[in-house]
Amino acid sequence: MSLRFEAYIEKYQELKALRLDFVTVTLVKILGSAPQDLGARMIVSHEGLFWGTVGGGKIENHMIKKAQELLFKPGLYLQELEVNLQNDIGMSCGGAVGFLLEAERADSLWSIAVFGAGHVAQELIPLLLPLEARIQCFDTRKEWIDRLPTAAHLSKSLVEDMAGQVAALSEKTFLVSITMGHSSDLPILDKALQRKFPFIGVIGSELKAKKLAQELLSLGHAEQSVSRMVCPLGLKLGTNAPYEIAVSILAQLIQERDKSLLE
Repeated sequence: MSLRFEAYIEKYQELKALRLDFVTVTLVKILGSAPQDLGARMIVSHEGLFWGTVGGGKIENHMIKKAQELLFKPGLYLQELEVNLQNDIGMSCGGAVGFLLEAERADSLWSIAVFGAGHVAQELIPLLLPLEARIQCFDTRKEWIDRLPTAAHLSKSLVEDMAGQVAALSEKTFLVSITMGHSSDLPILDKALQRKFPFIGVIGSELKAKKLAQELLSLGHAEQSVSRMVCPLGLKLGTNAPYEIAVSILAQLIQERDKSLLE
């Protein structure tokens, strides 16, 4: 990884952690001469240039304006632009350049809430960290919370009541319950099924799924609501080793995320 790309990633993650909207502008094509190298990047926020350069002067000012325009188009995340340096912006050097604009909006960031920080979570959380997602993990046990890695987009919460945290989650959250057992999963699911989360999954067996369904029905949840619960959690692959279970959960989360994007 080049030092230039490392610097970009650092600034990218900084803005992600701050939950700010921004656009990455990347120089992807050069015809003739251009004031910067292929692959040059800059990051533009609502306030203007935040980091980097794609050539300075007129071309940079032109692309800053285009990036800011993109930020005000909520449904648009990607845009390709080609600029003739002489005809479009009056530069003396001939040639044309192509740019890729990629908008990042805080409200579009994938949110994943993991209830339980035990053996499977210890394997799952590191697998989730490379994703462009806001990750939260809750547990009542300090020794397990303390073992989790540290990252700007990971929130580790030691709480007395895990089920009590459900109400504060965004409606877009993918909820994963991998707690100590049935008795601690049930109150979380009871609260979760009262919300419209796109995914509610709980670790366990087919037998556990039946018992949970019966208890949730007895608590007053409709069959249609209970059917939203995914149990057993994870795709049917691998063994019962915590790491392989974590991989199967990660695969299912990505699969379900992609389904929701198509709906």
